[in-house]
Amino acid sequence: MAYLSHTTAEIDRLTEKCIETTSISPDLYAKYDVKRGLRDINGNGVRAGLTKISTISASTVVDGKKVPSEGELYYRGINIKDLTAGFLGENRFGFDETAYLLLFGNLPDKDELARFTKVMADARSLPKNFVRDVIMKAPSKDMMNTLARSVLTLYSYDPHADDISLSNVLRQCLNLIAVFPLFSVYGYQAYNHYMNNKSLYIHLPKKDLSAAENILRLLRPDKKYTQTEARVLDLALVLHMEHGGGNNSTFTTHVVTSSGTDTYSAIAAALSSLKGPKHGGANIKVVEMFKDLKEHVSDIKDEDAVKNYLTKLVHGEAFDRKGLIYGMGHAVYSISDPRAKMFKNAVRKLALEKNRMDDHDLYMMIERLAPEVIAKERKIYKGVSANIDFYSGFVYGMLGLPTELFTPMFACARIVGWSAHRLEELINTNKIIRPAYISVQPDCNYIPFEKR
Repeated sequence: MAYLSHTTAEIDRLTEKCIETTSISPDLYAKYDVKRGLRDINGNGVRAGLTKISTISASTVVDGKKVPSEGELYYRGINIKDLTAGFLGENRFGFDETAYLLLFGNLPDKDELARFTKVMADARSLPKNFVRDVIMKAPSKDMMNTLARSVLTLYSYDPHADDISLSNVLRQCLNLIAVFPLFSVYGYQAYNHYMNNKSLYIHLPKKDLSAAENILRLLRPDKKYTQTEARVLDLALVLHMEHGGGNNSTFTTHVVTSSGTDTYSAIAAALSSLKGPKHGGANIKVVEMFKDLKEHVSDIKDEDAVKNYLTKLVHGEAFDRKGLIYGMGHAVYSISDPRAKMFKNAVRKLALEKNRMDDHDLYMMIERLAPEVIAKERKIYKGVSANIDFYSGFVYGMLGLPTELFTPMFACARIVGWSAHRLEELINTNKIIRPAYISVQPDCNYIPFEKR
């Protein structure tokens, strides 16, 4: 199949024409009170629905005025701090327990958790020859594309693919939650073998292992990992599992589900959203930014030199020239991201085990200095703090995950939230989501062909 060259003069000319005829003046958005990005100037989202699955809190009302507060995140009404403290304090893996909570609305007792864990373990397998016929053929350099293709192809293996009854959708969702790690790691192994000419490893998951343990087992040639590594990855998956209905991929799940389409199409659409660097790729940018910092700052313990680099970042004079300190700030949180705060102890524990304390200390320094630099150089409407992406790339790197798998790890967690929201949309709403757009194109007369 022949593709048009992206550098031809005709394509460039057509691109310019498209820009000229389609650009809309920013003044019109203000005139018609259209909130671009469905957010107001303070970052507050336009209300588009109701949910019981998770709650984000980043402000309080004092004397009738909304003021920023420490960030809080609740899964089904339970503070994420209490939830993670529960399974960490008892030295348990939290993935299955948290997935049960988000899907079914309450914490499972021992019997419920055991039965649910068995269901998930039994579902952690792919159809016969799926790896060979789907994942190994036409491997992609982007694992998110591989994930989406695998999900859409799984439709062909499901005799009830178009059945959107709740019991069938739940079955499909549980299966997808179970196999996302297989899609991700096997997709990477295929890419690494066929495109990087590396050895090919296809390990089978073990039913008695957690999701995090199986991910590390599938990825590594020797299938070995430490308990610290597995516990930190498990925590990362729990913290990334859900984040309100308003994030782009979860909203995509609601929108596409509302059309009445099948589960595989809805989840593939969510994956396409998450692939976007404005949503799922921030941790990769953080890692790349730190690499650039080390190349341009000779002494990473010199605070003045590091602060000078951060100032250049804000001025668009360093790294990718975008004027951003990646990993700092969030669309909702201002004073703090609760996920980042809870991640800190795990990051330190893993850095100690991996002998990466110099890097750990650099991260701590930048977390402390960046808000000061941003506040000095730029007018901001709310506070700026480190978000979870500031740390997650560092953690994944210490775990030996290639950058190609950073966003798929996000997906392996967020598939739980997407599934919960798909079920919520099907249970509560029978109306297709169709927002309004205001046309600002003036009427034009038709011109006959010979007179143009």
